[in-house]
Amino acid sequence: MRKEEDPSQEDLICQSPESHWCYDVQVNCSASCLGPNQWGGDCQKNHQSPVNIVTRKAVNYNLGRFSFSGYDKKQKWTVENNGHTVMVSLGNESRISGGGLAAPYRATQFHLHWSKELDRGSEHSLDGERFAMEMHIVHEKERGTRSNEKDGQTPKDQTAVLAFLVQEGNKTNKGFQPLVEALSHIPKPEMSTTMRESSLLDLLPEEEKLRRYFRYLGSLTTPSCAETVVWTVFEEPIQLHRDQILAFSQNLYYNKEQTLKMSENVRPLQRLGDRQVFRSRAPGQLLALPLPTLLVPTLTCLMVGFLW
Repeated sequence: MRKEEDPSQEDLICQSPESHWCYDVQVNCSASCLGPNQWGGDCQKNHQSPVNIVTRKAVNYNLGRFSFSGYDKKQKWTVENNGHTVMVSLGNESRISGGGLAAPYRATQFHLHWSKELDRGSEHSLDGERFAMEMHIVHEKERGTRSNEKDGQTPKDQTAVLAFLVQEGNKTNKGFQPLVEALSHIPKPEMSTTMRESSLLDLLPEEEKLRRYFRYLGSLTTPSCAETVVWTVFEEPIQLHRDQILAFSQNLYYNKEQTLKMSENVRPLQRLGDRQVFRSRAPGQLLALPLPTLLVPTLTCLMVGFLW
C-alpha cells in the first residue's frame, strides 16, 4: 500500500484551526491567513451578509422613522487600526429606536470597508452596483429587552447595524474630516489615537433623508459571522471627496511591517436565499408595533423563527 505523503509545513499552516482570518487581498498561506471561503464559525451558513439588494424585489413596508438619541453629542472618540479596518469606539451615549425595530439599541462602535477603486469598496450592493466605501454603525440590543432570553436562545436581532453606502462627491465632507485626519496617526495594527471632537450626526446625511432604507436579517460580515443581525441599509449615500476616500487606502496598513496597504477589506456577496428584503420610505410617525409583530402574517415559518 502506498504510503501517504507527509503534508508540507505550509499545508499544515493553511489547515490550522488557529489560522488568522483575512480578506482575499491578504491571502498568503505561509502567513497563516485564511480567506473568506475558509472562514469558520457561522460563516458557511445560509443567512449571511452582505447581499445584493434587488430594489424591485424589495417589499414596500412603512417601517417608520428612526429616533436617534445622543447622535448629536460631540465627543472625542478613540479610533483604532485593528488590522482589518479602522474602528471607532462610541462609549455609552448613543441609541436608536423606532425604524421597525423590536427594542432600543445602544451604539457601540462604527467601522468602514473600502477599496482604492471607487466602485468596489462597499460590502452591500444595490441592483449590482457597488460603492466606494461602506460605513457600519453597530448597535447592541438593550439589556432586558431580548424577547427570547427566557428560553436561552440567541435572538436573531441581537445586533442592529446601520449601513451607509459612500460615494465620491465634489466637496470635502467636513463631518468626516476629523476621522480622515486621524488615519495618519494609526498606520499599523494595534495603534490607536483620539479623534478631534465629532458627533455621529456629523457623519450622516441629513436626517430627513434617512427615511428610506432596506431591511433584512443576516449576519456579521467578519468571523464569527453570527446570524444575529438586523440590517438597515440606507438608500441615501454619504458623499466624500475623492481624496478623503483614498486617504484610507493610502494611510493604513494590514501589517506592522507596512508592506501591505489596507484596502479591499470587503467580504464577497452572499446568497439571499429564502430571505425577504423590505423597503421603507417611512413617510409618517413611528409605528406602534415593532417589526417582528408587523411581519408575522407575511413571513414564512422559517423567517418568523429568525425574528423570535
